[in-house]
Amino acid sequence: MTDALQQIPLTAGPIDYRGALELVTTEAGVLPRRLPQWTVAQYPEASMERQATAGSGVRLAFRTAASAIELDVLTTVPMMAENEPHPDDAGHFEMTVDGTSVGVRKAPVGNVIQLDAFFQECGFVAGTPATIRYDGLGAVPKDIEIWLPHWVKTEIVAVRADAPVEPPAPTGRRLWLHHGSSISQCNEALSPLGVWPVIAARAAGVDPVNLGLSGNCYLDPFVARSIRDTPADVISLKLGINFTNKAAYRLRTLGPTVHGFLDTIRDGHPDTPLLVVSPIACPAVERTPGPTLWRGEVLTATGDPADVAAGALTLEVVRRELRRIVGERAKQDPNIAYLDGLELLALDEADEFLAEGLHPNPAGYRLIGERFAKLAFGPGGALTERD
Repeated sequence: MTDALQQIPLTAGPIDYRGALELVTTEAGVLPRRLPQWTVAQYPEASMERQATAGSGVRLAFRTAASAIELDVLTTVPMMAENEPHPDDAGHFEMTVDGTSVGVRKAPVGNVIQLDAFFQECGFVAGTPATIRYDGLGAVPKDIEIWLPHWVKTEIVAVRADAPVEPPAPTGRRLWLHHGSSISQCNEALSPLGVWPVIAARAAGVDPVNLGLSGNCYLDPFVARSIRDTPADVISLKLGINFTNKAAYRLRTLGPTVHGFLDTIRDGHPDTPLLVVSPIACPAVERTPGPTLWRGEVLTATGDPADVAAGALTLEVVRRELRRIVGERAKQDPNIAYLDGLELLALDEADEFLAEGLHPNPAGYRLIGERFAKLAFGPGGALTERD
């Protein structure tokens, strides 16, 4: 099957790893990371590493006339330890040819990280690399992007093609860096192109870098420094759901922490258009503080609404505070703006588009992506291209 294919260098060659902040060498091959390696020493828990190495928005880009392309890959899949030790789901790869999807390939399960009832790592089952193949692509020059599974870690072991591979031509598109939570990482999307920042980027004609970190959007300083040091033409930050659900801040501490996060980003991007986006609808914590827990399949807030007067956070409070902070900063910073997340997905749409009261279903992600493209990148939007 592979005898006629030529091996392509994984590094220092024609492949551009778009959407990754760093590429590191591993025992298996190379690993695209969505946060740089230096940040690992500052992670509060192992879940941050699982999200920083998940492939949401990451793709391999090159130009070739090959009609057949193969990748050897090693995935690492998290799963609950009480389930079978070898799951059959590691997401999908998705290829585009000249910007058009030519289909998905089921990602093979490689390594398995076992999680306990508190989502802490409690075991590891080693796996082996497997091959993903695309053929029948036509022996004509074309721009290829291979999008990695958006919710699992993927190490690239080898890439082969039946014709020479060249570096991709510059796209000429603006680079959009987005940071958010699981609602931006989009684990529930059906394929890599179903991730809402990818949907929005393709609709708006920009190149995405998706720093959506499932369960880990807490205004961490190492994330701010990573954004500060990453080239970007426009930046958006979708903030609020994680630290509200975990009751990680009070009103007294939220404002200074948001200001500090924004100050760090502005150290590296003093004039870059910057859009702060508040949470989409989440009925459980709209007016009741966290922390939240799952009762059956229902997200439930366990805080006391009476505690809001003393500084507890709800989504209503967070949206108001983010709007206030952006308004204050905009007096000296004409390139910062605010977008209410309820314009992306509103409370009266929650029953239809929130799969379990928190995360959007695939149709919900498409709705958010289409609305964000219009509101942020369309006429009058904060991230629209300027003359």
